[in-house]
Amino acid sequence: MKSGLIHIDYIIIVAYFLLITFYGLWIYRKRKNKDLSSHDYFLAEGSLTWWAIGASIIASNISAEQFIGMSGDGFFVGIAVGVYEWVGALGLIIIAVWFLPIYLKNKIFTMPQFLKRRFNGTVALIMAIFWLMLYVFVNITSILYLGALAVNTLVGGQSLHLIMVIFAICSVLIALGGMKVIGYTDAIQVAMLLIGGLATTYFALQVVSEKFGLGKDVFAGFKAMMDAAPQHFHLIYSKPTASSSQHYIDQYLIVPGILMYIAGQWIVNLEYFGTNQYITQRALGANLKTARTGLMFAGILKMFTPIVVMLPGIAAYVLYQKGFLPDLGGHKDHAYSAVLGFLPNGLKGLSIAALSAAIIASLAGKANSISTIYTLDIYKNYFHKEATDKKMVWIGRIAVVISMAIGLFFTWDDILGIGGAGGFTFIQKYTGFISPGVLAVFLLGMFWKRTNGLASIVGIVGGFVLCVFFNEFAPAMLGNNTWFYTAYPNGHGGYEIPFLICMGLAFGFTVVLMVICSMFSPKVNPKAFVIDRKMYKVEPSVLVLIVVIMMLFAALYAKFW
Repeated sequence: MKSGLIHIDYIIIVAYFLLITFYGLWIYRKRKNKDLSSHDYFLAEGSLTWWAIGASIIASNISAEQFIGMSGDGFFVGIAVGVYEWVGALGLIIIAVWFLPIYLKNKIFTMPQFLKRRFNGTVALIMAIFWLMLYVFVNITSILYLGALAVNTLVGGQSLHLIMVIFAICSVLIALGGMKVIGYTDAIQVAMLLIGGLATTYFALQVVSEKFGLGKDVFAGFKAMMDAAPQHFHLIYSKPTASSSQHYIDQYLIVPGILMYIAGQWIVNLEYFGTNQYITQRALGANLKTARTGLMFAGILKMFTPIVVMLPGIAAYVLYQKGFLPDLGGHKDHAYSAVLGFLPNGLKGLSIAALSAAIIASLAGKANSISTIYTLDIYKNYFHKEATDKKMVWIGRIAVVISMAIGLFFTWDDILGIGGAGGFTFIQKYTGFISPGVLAVFLLGMFWKRTNGLASIVGIVGGFVLCVFFNEFAPAMLGNNTWFYTAYPNGHGGYEIPFLICMGLAFGFTVVLMVICSMFSPKVNPKAFVIDRKMYKVEPSVLVLIVVIMMLFAALYAKFW
């Protein structure tokens, strides 16, 4: 296993940073002399093409949590963790067909604005604060920590804090240019992360083939992985039995078999792609056809991203089991870094540049979403109603800097314990605390005209409380086996319900509570959106992309079920 970098690696890494910096400056200077409205700054209104929208979604979506966290879960559970990407692609279809028309028809620019327009200002303010806390204390912190940890390992293990600072500064510089700069620089970021990521996967498979005495044959390496770790190539985990090992139970707690398709996975993806400012912001400034095509382009890319972020983790598992990665120590979040150590010089620099691209793109996107929500939904509504566009742009930029500084402070010594929880699981679990309530409120708010303001508040607060209850307290209070859930030993003296199942339970009970609250209001709430069924009609070109995604999904599950 090779370690450290040489001059060619550093040249490639520096070249990437210079490329993205000067391209961003060029995009910014092209509009420097134009009047910069707040909507142009926050949404790049009308200026992002379909490929820029799709690329920006993927660049923002694929970050350290995928490269490090999902690769780590690939090491631990195998291809079953790819469900987050593959069901996510199906989720994008639903968002494109049914969610986007409502947003665009009603000129929705932020998710709190949707809640205010459909319900009331109270629930909009509650959720604005929820989202700001989530983006700063879960997303920015985890991306910074996991990304810096991975790159630090590759450059000798002595530069963790310096790397954090570099990532923070670069992402701030991009975010200060607004959504247009983010959108178009993300196109380069996606190209970089795909090229570097595919190179990593290619050489990881070559290394497996070589270590197994099969020469440098990528396909032989893939077959060798399937033969050496067949349990890592099944998408559906069976329910644990009394004789199941703790290791198997721990895997099931992350990917709980067919039940996660019924419950948590749809909630994770529909909430993330359909109600998350961080993602929807890319499409809200475009027309419907452009926005839909962009989402479908992102969906097709998501079908292939597990090749880039998951297979290296499985390769690391096979190599570790065979004794070729003794220094790994079984720590799953080090799997991707360990595989990068096998790359030849030059390509190692390319892979680090790809990883850096993913990290910086996600951080810049998060920072822009934070500034958008804070400026448009809190500052404009509660502090300075008459603020000019110029003032709001500057407030947004200040919010970018402050949010990144807070994230850097909390990751400096890993105060939140991200490393101990396991990166990908940390993000999914704590994001999942608000996902059920948020999705319930948006779904009923869009498609059930009777839903009222009280129901929305009950949904937001109740969804959060229920999710915390099922995750932390239900087994101790209600028992380990009930008619609607089973809790399993977690290896630490307690029992827990798989968090994806917790999300499904919280969502179901939240919907019931919201329906009960709404039954005492008029059948059509005065704030209900007017729905024209014609707006759900899909253009032929978009329909072709939908069919392609569904065929790829069917082929994967037919092969690896």
